[in-house]
Order: sequence, then C-alpha cells, then structure tokens
Amino acid sequence: MALTPTDVSRIAHLARLDISPQEADAMLTQLNGFFSIVEQMSAVDTQGVEPLYTPLSAVQEIHLRLREDAVTEANQRARNQASAPAVEDGLFLVPKVIE
Repeated sequence: MALTPTDVSRIAHLARLDISPQEADAMLTQLNGFFSIVEQMSAVDTQGVEPLYTPLSAVQEIHLRLREDAVTEANQRARNQASAPAVEDGLFLVPKVIE
C-alpha cells in the first residue's frame, strides 16, 4: 500500500501540521518506507511462534518478577470518600458539565 502526495497532505491537515512541499515529499518517502517494512513483516509466517513479552527472552531465560494478584489492602472507600462533596451508593457525584 503506497501513499500518495494527497494522502500526506490529508494526514498533515488532520494532524494540524503546516508542512512545506519539500517536507511533504520527504514525509511521503519516509511513510512509504515504513509501510514497506510493515508489509515485509506481515508476509512472515508466524504460525506456531510464541509471543515474547520482552525481546530478551529470545536469547536468555527470563523469570517474571510479578507479584501474586491478591488483595493486600482493606477496603477504605468510606474513608476515601469522606471529603467528597457528594457521594451516592459508593460513587462520587459530579455536576453535569455537558448539556
């Protein structure tokens, strides 16, 4: 999928960028180069390849240092909401700002 100069102009407009024609040409080359790399990567068959959570795990054994997913603190909702101007059923109430 190759971008056109019109695509680059539209992207610049959407991003609110004011770019010169020379910058647009350079951007077109860079974006098309990027999409070329993405197409090459998409063509690679990754069936059966386990995803890596870090690139380092491809070259060495990595042990996750994650803590157990357990509740470690008591429920302090009432205490935390004590200073709120308005609370109902455990939820903070805020004034409507969008009509």
